[in-house]
Amino acid sequence: MAQQTALADIRGEGEPKPDSAVVRDALGVGVAVGLSGFAFGVTSAGSGLGLLQTCALSLLVFTGASQFALVGALAAGGNPLTAAAGAFFLGVRNAFYGLRLSQVLALPRAVRPFAAQWVIDETTAVTLSQPTRRAARIGFTVTGLSLYVLWNLTTLLGALGAKAVGDTDAWGLDAAGPAVFLALLAPMLRGTTERAVAALAVLLGLGLLPVLPAGVPVLVAALAAPAALFVSGRRSGRSHDGALDGALGDAPGDASSEASGQAPHGVSGHVSGQAPHRASRHASGQVPDDAPEETR
Repeated sequence: MAQQTALADIRGEGEPKPDSAVVRDALGVGVAVGLSGFAFGVTSAGSGLGLLQTCALSLLVFTGASQFALVGALAAGGNPLTAAAGAFFLGVRNAFYGLRLSQVLALPRAVRPFAAQWVIDETTAVTLSQPTRRAARIGFTVTGLSLYVLWNLTTLLGALGAKAVGDTDAWGLDAAGPAVFLALLAPMLRGTTERAVAALAVLLGLGLLPVLPAGVPVLVAALAAPAALFVSGRRSGRSHDGALDGALGDAPGDASSEASGQAPHGVSGHVSGQAPHRASRHASGQVPDDAPEETR
């Protein structure tokens, strides 16, 4: 029964969100981020990749940050293997997203390989912000489908119109995806622990960016979560120990009397040698009135 309840609702609290509202929010994210595929198409074509190569990256890889990392390294004259390695490390984060989403969505096994293609930053943010499992599934599906279609369509358009657009940095289209993701992430930073994780991740990512290969700083920044949780757990443990010590110091009357050598009221007769009423009459040779006739 507990497992069925968990499958029916993610958090077990909060009012259900209307399907229309979930679809509206998911489409907003899908359209906003999907249009930035145009910037990738232009950047990829400018780095020397052909039309088919550019479109294949969006169709098969479909992780915007990893795609930009790959074509950016190639455009800077980097080795293709090094560029691919950096893109791979940057895409590993999606595997951690999948671990969480598998519990939230609880999709059938036959569907999971296809859904894995849509496990990215934006679908994860939309899914985890929903109050129920039904809303999470709708948000994941609508965001993934709209984003996948638009991203690939705008990638094609960007690759075809690369010469007409010119410098994509002047347009700032590559910043659309990260900006939307940060807008989704900000409302989730409610508690002190969440904010500490975000701040530590930013410091690790930016601090290690100049000294580590592309993609590795993102993985190292993920260590901010277990570090902050460890510190929070130790603080909670100390608070619990302090509360326990206080409770033991103010023990109830029965416990304190036992510690002082005085037996609780209910057993004082036994400890002092005074037996209960019926037992004392047996000890003195007096038979109770209600004893059997043979005893009398």
